[in-house]
Amino acid sequence: MSFKTLQDVGEVKGKKALVRVDFNVPMKDGKVVDGYRIEKTLPTINLLREKGAKVLLMGHIEFSPLEKVANPNGKATLRPVVDYLAQYFPVKFAEDFFGNSAQMALSDLQDGEVVLFENLRNDPGEEENDQSFAKNLAALGDFYVGDAFSAAHRKHASIVGVPRFLPSYAGLLMQSEIENISQVFNPPHPFLFILGGAKFDTKLPLIQKFLTLAEHVFVGGALANNFFLEKKLNIGTSLVSKGDFNIKDLFSDQRLVIPTDVTVLSGNNRIVKKPEEVLDNESILDAGPESVELIRKMVEESKCVLWNGPLGNYEKGFVEPTNAVATMLAENTAKGVKTIVGGADTLASISSTGAEEKISFISTGGGAMLQYLLDETLPGIEALEEKTA
Repeated sequence: MSFKTLQDVGEVKGKKALVRVDFNVPMKDGKVVDGYRIEKTLPTINLLREKGAKVLLMGHIEFSPLEKVANPNGKATLRPVVDYLAQYFPVKFAEDFFGNSAQMALSDLQDGEVVLFENLRNDPGEEENDQSFAKNLAALGDFYVGDAFSAAHRKHASIVGVPRFLPSYAGLLMQSEIENISQVFNPPHPFLFILGGAKFDTKLPLIQKFLTLAEHVFVGGALANNFFLEKKLNIGTSLVSKGDFNIKDLFSDQRLVIPTDVTVLSGNNRIVKKPEEVLDNESILDAGPESVELIRKMVEESKCVLWNGPLGNYEKGFVEPTNAVATMLAENTAKGVKTIVGGADTLASISSTGAEEKISFISTGGGAMLQYLLDETLPGIEALEEKTA
């Protein structure tokens, strides 16, 4: 890594640390329901507190699709995160960055104390990477800490703009994400990559890249439907990415593995079938048990497994095969297999099966992890590197 980390920060007592975190976490009825991302940032916050810095946290939050419908003109708020953080240490909340609320929160902030600012994305300057907005943010702190790996693929003001104006360092979470995920670029072998979810057009480059790095690349979820379609199989009403992806040549690569059976929804019934048996009125929504056992065999033969994305429509309750993969990865981690996972539904599966403490490394990133796997860098990482250079 060619950027500075908190090990390089030196004496910070009395200085204001402007820390970019990702507190875009699930909420319900004004409360945080999954604080995983928040908790992964705590080591950085606590280290700065212990060193006597004044910790200024800035992050973003977005409405869920249902919340957007219910609040068409509303603005998402980070206020519930204050209540969540309060179980670990006192924290003030500033309803703005440059107004009276921020001035009051900062006026008597003592060494080791924490203030959380309101949602960055409430200001259009954040997503527009407006340099005036970035400069004004930077003026709040004495140095910058980038600890939002899961947002580091965004070219936003707080990610790539602020480091231009302040001494900048990677936080402990950012450092850990990069150190762990980058291991798959030169992994122990045999190496297995399990890729699920949807959006074939964005994930095809990953499939092509890792076919050169891994012994096997298993493609599941809605991604597999494009391969079924290319094989001239009927996929009924299944979700599929539109376009001509010219993937016929991939079938000759023995490292590519797709489901050998699928779970379809036929009326109100879930039925396990071979891919070639799917009917016009059926929708493929998950892998089948034979495919799960195929994955199990590959996992047991591997020394390193990378997994991102569910094998089925997790949000609609098609969870069993995905949960089975989470369980088998936990079991094989205990046997010495290096396991690295990421993605929102993947994390939900890990959590529901109680495997959090058993996996080698769980990334907080979904889209950021995928982009880092493809490009081996991110805009937020490059911003830290350019500052160091």
